[in-house]
Amino acid sequence: MGFFAQDTWNGRGYVGGWVRLDEQAEVRSPSTGEVIAEIGMAGAQSMAEAIERADAAQRDWAARPAEERAAVMRRASVLLEEHGGILADWLGREAGSAQGKAAFEAGLVASELNHAAGTALMPIGQLLTSSSPRLSMARRRPVGVVGVISPFNFPAILAARSVMPALALGNAVVLKPDPRTSISGGLFLAALLEAAGLPEGVLAVVPGGVEAGTALIDHPAVPVISFTGSTPAGRAIGERAGRQLKRAHLELGGNNALVVLPDVDIAAAASAGAWGSFLHQGQICMTTGRHIVHTDIYDEYVTLLAEKASALRAADPATGAPLGPIIDANQRDRVHGLVTATVDAGATLLAGGEYTDLFYQPTVLGNVQADHPGFVTEIFGPVAPVLRFDDLDEAADIVNASEFGLSVGVLSGDAFAAYEFGNRLNTGILHINDQTVDDESQAPFGGVGASGTGARFGGHEANIEAFTETQWVTVQSKIPAYPF
Repeated sequence: MGFFAQDTWNGRGYVGGWVRLDEQAEVRSPSTGEVIAEIGMAGAQSMAEAIERADAAQRDWAARPAEERAAVMRRASVLLEEHGGILADWLGREAGSAQGKAAFEAGLVASELNHAAGTALMPIGQLLTSSSPRLSMARRRPVGVVGVISPFNFPAILAARSVMPALALGNAVVLKPDPRTSISGGLFLAALLEAAGLPEGVLAVVPGGVEAGTALIDHPAVPVISFTGSTPAGRAIGERAGRQLKRAHLELGGNNALVVLPDVDIAAAASAGAWGSFLHQGQICMTTGRHIVHTDIYDEYVTLLAEKASALRAADPATGAPLGPIIDANQRDRVHGLVTATVDAGATLLAGGEYTDLFYQPTVLGNVQADHPGFVTEIFGPVAPVLRFDDLDEAADIVNASEFGLSVGVLSGDAFAAYEFGNRLNTGILHINDQTVDDESQAPFGGVGASGTGARFGGHEANIEAFTETQWVTVQSKIPAYPF
């Protein structure tokens, strides 16, 4: 397997090559509890060294032809298609991903690489009109070093969607992946790009905790931070970056709504709702966290949804189970606490509500009210709270009452009526006749409100906006005459 053998990265980080960092940490499988690898963990000093090395390497990388940068991305995509099974295996072992989810995520990374190759070759400026006899233009230039902080849930793609376009546009990148998923979320990507010919020093993968993350945000050579994670962490990062006049692109939490209108195919709607709430154990920022169902079809919908939940099995992904574990005990206990508090507040437990080790069974809560803990709060687990509504005005108010605004789905027999209703909803992503979870490399991605700072991920336009600065340039044939 060469570059992708575990010995390549075991106990190390990637800083101009594979190096020992300040400390080593064990990586444990959330499915079995077994130690499956070691990673290097950085403190502030190692992070600073990685940034300074990236800063020195960036200038030469940016000066290379765009086609050369694009070629690295294309070669990495070919390599990933050949060795995607290795990434999928790590996603299963390290992140608790079911086999289908892991294969899908590996495919998303390949798509991101191909899209980044295209981004490298996009137009990077405009010719402007001018009141003077001169050439006037606006051009986009790489920002320099981009700091990326990525999460555990879809670790490979949520790192790649920032790392790959930033590199393709001529930046260097320092990536701090979540320590729980630093292999699938960082070290594998470093090995992939190294094998594809990325020059030494242009990418650093530096696992670490709060100290390393703070050093990355504070370093003066890092003008842009790209963060995916929780809303509380995003607020703290945005505040810290703002004080230093840095740009922080924040993709944060979501308590996403699925609105089910009365003319819908109920069986199809329940299937979509189950997928939206239970995929990857509900550990997705786009997870369907609020089912808002018209009263005329409410009873049939919750019955079908509960049947689907009861038929799903949470177990070790290596067994072929459709759902895997919650990432750790703290998150499992948080999920269970919200389920228990919602039942105590008056909701009805229709399915699930139980766990073994880190395997939480898919859960459906009926008779939910808008102020119940499990409806107001992002659960980040396999839980479907279902609330009934009587008319569209009420449904719109319920959707918009949330501080979050990432993704909304509207299910209806009349797609255009659903689209018109969707115009009333505050959300960064709107899906008509689909659930709330979806992602494509060419599509803009981001939320409003407590879900983040808008679409700064996905698509050429968003990526160029995120990872370049605009410079005004004028050129004239001779120096003009001035009065003094």
